[in-house]
Amino acid sequence: MMEPQASLRVLELYSGIGGMHYALKESCIAADLVAAVDINPVANEVYEHNFPNTYLCAKTIEGMALDDFNKLEFDMILMSPPCQPFTRIGSQKDVLDPRTKSFLYILEILPRLSKTPKYILLENVKGFETSVASDKLIQTLESCRYTYQAFLLSPTLLGIPNSRLRYFLLAKLQPDTFCFRTSHQILKHFPDHDDADLRSRDGSSFNQMLSTDGNKKEQNNSEYCAENGKSQDVNLLYKLETSEHQKQKQIQDNNLSIQMIQDFLEEGLQDPSLYFIPPKSLLRYALILDIVGQTCRRSVCFTKGYGHYVEGTGSVLKTASDVELSEVFQSFQALSEDEKLNQLSKLKLRYFTPREIANLHGFPSEFSFPEKTSLRQSYRLLGNSLNIHVVAKLIRLMVE
Repeated sequence: MMEPQASLRVLELYSGIGGMHYALKESCIAADLVAAVDINPVANEVYEHNFPNTYLCAKTIEGMALDDFNKLEFDMILMSPPCQPFTRIGSQKDVLDPRTKSFLYILEILPRLSKTPKYILLENVKGFETSVASDKLIQTLESCRYTYQAFLLSPTLLGIPNSRLRYFLLAKLQPDTFCFRTSHQILKHFPDHDDADLRSRDGSSFNQMLSTDGNKKEQNNSEYCAENGKSQDVNLLYKLETSEHQKQKQIQDNNLSIQMIQDFLEEGLQDPSLYFIPPKSLLRYALILDIVGQTCRRSVCFTKGYGHYVEGTGSVLKTASDVELSEVFQSFQALSEDEKLNQLSKLKLRYFTPREIANLHGFPSEFSFPEKTSLRQSYRLLGNSLNIHVVAKLIRLMVE
């Protein structure tokens, strides 16, 4: 008779609002989360609200001594280091950015642990893979005799209508190996998907392009959704997009392997007016808003500035299902400001709610924010979070 597998002891670094914790639960592997570490007081309040029984260490990672780590005797590290040093719109200071100090400390302490963890999963933005920090990570893994595999993955691969391309790395201590063949190349699909399946699920190479990080102005200029399966004349251009952009978005919306936005919306939203886009913002950003409807099968990456900044922070929802974008934006530039505002008001545009973004990220229904967490804080925390379904699948692949 086989003995039951012992539970893995897991350490969650940069725990945020618990995305890794939920992913670990969803992976269904035998595991106990022995500690979560984060210095952000607002994120820690949300974490404690949802995981009151988990030991939360509210301090900097570099503030933990080697002995503190050794006492935890963990088998797995799940971590999502600060991404700002590597984002395209950030300073790109890489290891010179003070926010990488804690990550470099982890790399320095890893070879000195009394018990080398068997598994490591890291998540970060696209751009991390070309950084000096990434080079140092690989050097450390190789010196500690890990087998590893890097990925660039978006939730669209799992049928989720949200482009959020992220870098992931799985590492497994030798002599154990992964259940799939590793490569020095960065994989852009899950290793149990062949290329044909990838193309079917992801819709098009354009979708991968949109996934890069959701922050580019030109990306948002191109976002228009051909709703309700109605074909559009690609020679008629609305907003600031091209006929090619319009064509590619139609392909995405016709990709039936991806769910509709409506599957992730709050039912019976009590006061949608709280989320309506202010008239001043509508007038200023009308031509670059990424507008999606309830029957769309796509949305762009939601960032921490969502709800506060309009440009390049994520999609907005058209709640007027009986109004076409083409009707509103036809000859739009020739209208007076009052006429423009009257046209735009027909669309009933609003921001996605924090709960709806959490749904797209894979947070379970029992997840919630404490009452004192402000709307802006909720958006910021979600913008710094990750997709739980993607990480859960990677954890399973890592442990199998």
